[in-house]
Amino acid sequence: MNLNRTDSKIAVFGSSGMVGSSIVRALKRSGYKNLLTPKRKDLNLLNYADLQKWFDKFEPEYVIIAAAKVGGIYANNAYPADFILENLKIQTNIIEISWKKSIKKLLFLGSSCIYPKTANQPITEEDLLSGFLEPTNQWYAIAKISGIKLCEALCRQYKFNAISLMPTNLYGPGDTYHDLNSHVIPSLIRRFVEAKINNKDFVTCWGTGIPKREFLHVDDLADACIFSLEKWDLNKSNSPKDKNGNLLYFLNVGTGIDISIKDLAILISQIIEFKGEIKWDVSKPDGTQKKLLNVSKINQLGWKSKINFKNGLEKTIDSYIKNII
Repeated sequence: MNLNRTDSKIAVFGSSGMVGSSIVRALKRSGYKNLLTPKRKDLNLLNYADLQKWFDKFEPEYVIIAAAKVGGIYANNAYPADFILENLKIQTNIIEISWKKSIKKLLFLGSSCIYPKTANQPITEEDLLSGFLEPTNQWYAIAKISGIKLCEALCRQYKFNAISLMPTNLYGPGDTYHDLNSHVIPSLIRRFVEAKINNKDFVTCWGTGIPKREFLHVDDLADACIFSLEKWDLNKSNSPKDKNGNLLYFLNVGTGIDISIKDLAILISQIIEFKGEIKWDVSKPDGTQKKLLNVSKINQLGWKSKINFKNGLEKTIDSYIKNII
């Protein structure tokens, strides 16, 4: 797929969020000039008719779907209907209209939570739908699975050029630092920073700290998105396939390295120079015990993560502290 960096019209939905804004920055760094970045206040992605009018007016050639309702364990448990309804509507509206408008290529961003709770480690693309989902985020996961499968169905039946990427847990600038609704890294950063500022003797973290997670800097994901738009062609012989030789329509994106939540908390506390105690509230859920992606397929295609975890974490913490001062 030969995109023209000056003329190709690329729409990034969700451009105000952590992922979308990183993709926009990466596209600009790569020399892409003709970007469409509709904002939530100007375009309601839940409204099919409004979105259709937007496509008719701006006529994008390529579409990246980074728009989604996201949150951590608490938010997924507390608002299950919101997570499944809003995500289903957002992605289905964009994908269906993109197909009807004969978009040249569409990239849908899923999540590693689509995989079964007890999937073999590291998790391969073939593990999708092989078992039960983690209950705490099943609503979001089911919506994302639907988006992946809709893209695949349109590819199979109508030859629509749609691909999907499944990023592991993300972190970086632009994240949400809400005390209850944020993901693990921003939640821990906020707690330790506030504890240091307020001279607290301890910080309480959720769960046992035993589960392991893999983390990818959002700028690495943005790089993978551009790489996939430019280099991943479903019609070429090198397009990734599963163990049975069947074409894969979605690929994992990650580092292939994980860390325990306990070690993560210690690392964040050391970077922030918090000297107090770390306590663990075992009454709170751990979630899946281990979630590490097998990223060999996208690696073989030619993409690998570049950002060192500790360096990326230090810059993320520095950015957060500067924004609250």
